[in-house]
Amino acid sequence: MLYAVVDIETTGGHASANGITEVAINIHDGNEVVERYSTLINPLINIPIHITALTGIDNEMVKSAPTFADVALQIYQLLNGKVFVAHNVNFDYSFLKHHLAAAGYDLQCKKLCTVRMSRKVFPGKVSYSLGKLCSSLQIPLQNRHRAAGDADATSLLFNLLLQHDVDGVIFEMLKKTSKEQVLPPHLDKAAVIRLPNQPGVYYFKDNKGKIIYVGKAKDLKKRVTSHFTGNKPNRQRQDFLKNIHNIDYVVCGTELMALILEANEIKRLWPENNRAMKRYEHKYDLCVFEGQNGYLRLAIDKHKTNNKPLQSFNNLLEGYNFLNHLINTYQLCAKLCYLQKAATKCMAHENGQCFGACSGIETVAIYNKRLNAALEDIQNMQPSFALVDEGRKDEELSCLVVEKGKFYGMGYFTDKNYLDDGFEPFKENLSTYQSNSYILNLILNHAEQHPQKLYKL
Repeated sequence: MLYAVVDIETTGGHASANGITEVAINIHDGNEVVERYSTLINPLINIPIHITALTGIDNEMVKSAPTFADVALQIYQLLNGKVFVAHNVNFDYSFLKHHLAAAGYDLQCKKLCTVRMSRKVFPGKVSYSLGKLCSSLQIPLQNRHRAAGDADATSLLFNLLLQHDVDGVIFEMLKKTSKEQVLPPHLDKAAVIRLPNQPGVYYFKDNKGKIIYVGKAKDLKKRVTSHFTGNKPNRQRQDFLKNIHNIDYVVCGTELMALILEANEIKRLWPENNRAMKRYEHKYDLCVFEGQNGYLRLAIDKHKTNNKPLQSFNNLLEGYNFLNHLINTYQLCAKLCYLQKAATKCMAHENGQCFGACSGIETVAIYNKRLNAALEDIQNMQPSFALVDEGRKDEELSCLVVEKGKFYGMGYFTDKNYLDDGFEPFKENLSTYQSNSYILNLILNHAEQHPQKLYKL
């Protein structure tokens, strides 16, 4: 078996927007390096100053160098059919695969990461960066941050790994079915192996144990593994994978419970790599408050975190339609509901629709009594029910509860007659969560699609 030990220098951190400035490939036969290849490459774009400071490669040095297209065939022939070896292999592989594809060549190699191998063969090191690892293992490293120098050091490291691999780590990594082929460099395979094939929520953690991403899954093992497949060259994905050091998870009875837990955990933890769920909220709320003269007032307001809405809406028209319905049904004052801005009494007073609260004709007590009746009816319109579904194991059932139009909480029980005595007795056995429109819509849609799971309270 032949190995291609590779190192590259680039103009930046992700392949889709950056070029390669230098490539070094050492062909290794399992005992020693039998062939060396290295070349500077003209990336056809400017080399940033900070990259030059790191590598020493500047625009003048690559001015007369071949472009990648000029050497693509030779590079492809060197790599094709070999095991691709590199320190943090996904970085080098994604760059070369991307640029070879642009030149018309489809690179498909088995991969070995010397970071991952070193963690298994030489456990307990303070750092597994190439420089620190070479220092601790007394491997000479010359021309640091140049492709040939780093490739030679990686080749010597690979020699040591082959010599000390008494447990067959490399053989296991090369199996087609091995998770090692796709895992991030700092993630132990055991963390993925222990994941169950059940619904749940998973947490990616960085090297300090900080949660950097929360996700939900119908099948935890399949979903987590799907994050690591493919070789997308964008910087965001490469940085994301590089920062994953560990995984935690919580098993849920159903995918719906996983969706709800995920939404709450994202709001609670605010992980840096979760974006879409952070922004999901209804845009407008129906709120009630007491004015200076004592009259209760209804208003459609933009959604704010500290609002305590009676009802929430996706758009302003939806909110105004609901408010107008209340005004017409309970003969409320449109002016006190901010739907008329006239300085005098509202127009509805002229035709008897409004009883004059806006001009003090109708007393505070009478008007507020009628408005409170409207508020009570709004509350009574809101559904209260439980959704009973599968649990986390055979003898268990799960339960989601909505109380007066708000998600209350969820939990698990084993007695099928648990709900016969109503909601209050088992309230204390549920875990309570924040309710929002996203979660409520999930539950209502599920209840509509699966009426057989619905238990009215």
